[in-house]
Amino acid sequence: METRKERFKRIASKRTNEIIDKIRIIGNCSNKSAYEYTEEDVNKIFRTIEQELKNTKTKFSPKRKKFKL
Repeated sequence: METRKERFKRIASKRTNEIIDKIRIIGNCSNKSAYEYTEEDVNKIFRTIEQELKNTKTKFSPKRKKFKL
């Protein structure tokens, strides 16, 4: 029987590798002979990815305590 830790490691590793592969595939779009894009387009892509990464990372952080006097 698989423990919760083992299941986390298995699933997180698989999903992380899938994300890395997708990021590498986005890099293929940098080929100027096949695609036309602006710096603004590129910045929008990476801002969106970075924001989503930040949002997801926050989920792993301990919850903030609410303010109390």
